[in-house]
Amino acid sequence: MTRARTAATRESSLFESVVSEPLAARMRPRSLDEVVGQQQLVGPGRPLRLLAERRELQSLILWGPPGTGKTTLGRLLAQAADATCVFFSAVTDGVARVREVVQEAQDRRASGARTVLFVDEIHRFNRAQQDAFLPHVEAGTIALIGATTENPSFELNGALLSRARVVVLEPLGVDDLVHLLDRALTDVDRGLGARRLDVAPDARRLIAEWADGDARRALGALEAIAQFSADGSTLDAASVADQLARRVPQYDKSGEGHFNAISALHKTLRNSDPQGALYWFARMIDAGEAPLYIARRLVRFASEDIGLADPQALTVAIAARDAYDFLGSPEGDLALAEAVLYLATAPKSNRTYVAWKAALAAARETPTAPVPIDLRNAPTRLMKELGYGAGYEYAHDAPDGVVAQTALPREVANRTFYEPGRFGFERDIAKRLAWWAERRAAATRPEHSSPEAPHVDAP
Repeated sequence: MTRARTAATRESSLFESVVSEPLAARMRPRSLDEVVGQQQLVGPGRPLRLLAERRELQSLILWGPPGTGKTTLGRLLAQAADATCVFFSAVTDGVARVREVVQEAQDRRASGARTVLFVDEIHRFNRAQQDAFLPHVEAGTIALIGATTENPSFELNGALLSRARVVVLEPLGVDDLVHLLDRALTDVDRGLGARRLDVAPDARRLIAEWADGDARRALGALEAIAQFSADGSTLDAASVADQLARRVPQYDKSGEGHFNAISALHKTLRNSDPQGALYWFARMIDAGEAPLYIARRLVRFASEDIGLADPQALTVAIAARDAYDFLGSPEGDLALAEAVLYLATAPKSNRTYVAWKAALAAARETPTAPVPIDLRNAPTRLMKELGYGAGYEYAHDAPDGVVAQTALPREVANRTFYEPGRFGFERDIAKRLAWWAERRAAATRPEHSSPEAPHVDAP
């Protein structure tokens, strides 16, 4: 009997260790005084501290990077106001769930209790779904606290923004993260204090720097390292660096790793290498890079490195961005992968980029160069009397649709900004430009005779 009870106890203990909360969840602050960082919001006399002290509720949009305390602050503000906090996911819950929450909130309100509806990833709601909150926020049935990593100006509708205050959270500093790690290593009840791990100061700082402002990431890395360390272990910076390299992808989303990876993607695309491009895209996605950041770079690449060699490239890049925005991850990742392969295998040309830079430089060199008088608009009698528009030739009236009109100001006359390349669609553009040049050379003003133009087939 005793042996069976011992076995059952061991099995129960093992089960509890498997299903216990992650370290980041266990170390979540239980009061504003435990919050590390965000002192511009929770310090003495600051906005969220005042709300909590006055036990007031206000609809808020908490905007900031991952792991900066958005969910924690939502919980603590509800707790300070003695309100029931209902958690709602824009990913898994829908408008039907909103109705249930509102009904429950109305029942609480009848007895004098208040409700906070905390909506995680609120930017994932479309505009119509966001409207479902409005009447209940206006009526005071719920206080809405939404959390988002995306710019609310672009992702939330104006009506919702006008009823909720936007609160900006900053990435946590390295010192803040070191403080969190110290707390986790010494807290016996919630943290790893019972493990008696001796993590050197420079090792803790290494984890903090690696976490890139994300408390959840820092605590997750510490927990992973602890799982593969014996109780009472001493861990120096070298061993921690080795653990980080083996257990968690090393990718700093705003540092050198970030820029090195996007540089590798861009350059392998430019070199028409679909294998390399797809690999670097996968590395970035797997490491947690924001997919829409990659999408923006693909759109830029389509214009800068492909241009008119394949005008469809920009359409494909924009479509992939829209598809990801519509589907999210992981389904939308495939649309971006398709765009990566298309851009890698498309003909390349930077002639649009070069032409734009040259034209922009010329425009800045000659900011006061007048528009040729025959190209000027003449909406009034005075302007016509001054000669505006005089001599303008309507290209559609010419047999070949081309006239000998001078488009450039005298200061930049005869400058060539765009010269098509030899690949893809630009070969056809080159034929068109050559044909038009011959037509212009043969064209004369209406008052002159019109000699027969040399025969050239239109491209």
